[in-house]
Amino acid sequence: MRTISQLARMFNLSRSSLLYYDSIGLLTPDKRTLKNYRLYSDGSAQKLGSICELRDTGLPLKSIKMILSDKRTNKDFALRKRLHAINQEISGLRKQQQVIVKILRQKGLSKRTRFIGKDQWVAFLRSAGLDDLGMKKWHVAFERSLPECHQDFLESIGLSDREIKTIRAASK
Repeated sequence: MRTISQLARMFNLSRSSLLYYDSIGLLTPDKRTLKNYRLYSDGSAQKLGSICELRDTGLPLKSIKMILSDKRTNKDFALRKRLHAINQEISGLRKQQQVIVKILRQKGLSKRTRFIGKDQWVAFLRSAGLDDLGMKKWHVAFERSLPECHQDFLESIGLSDREIKTIRAASK
């Protein structure tokens, strides 16, 4: 059995986090001492490991509680839904990034951005020895094996929706 402080240290959490988890019924102590100290078993430590892992995905505690307490709640579905939300967030952030890079380019300040655009990618692929046919084959292979990732990649290099549709259609 572990005390609340020992368990908190094991997972690099604050004691108050575990108190909160107890208050919402997410992780309750297995026993209490005569002095009312909380004690946690190895099983509770394993459950806390699962809680931390799911928390690292960005799932809210309410969802984590449902996943861990209700066998009918589908963990895979919840994770796929979260992944979809993250992908949407990334797409929105890419658009913001592109606007910022465009503004910085206009001011001549784009050299220190962490953004690789279409022109840099084309130059990189050409320096790797790909000609137009090689690039087409590259896109075809990308589209066939990972179509959603191909879409994400094309968005990430700042292509317009029209350019993306054209490239993806030619890659099918």
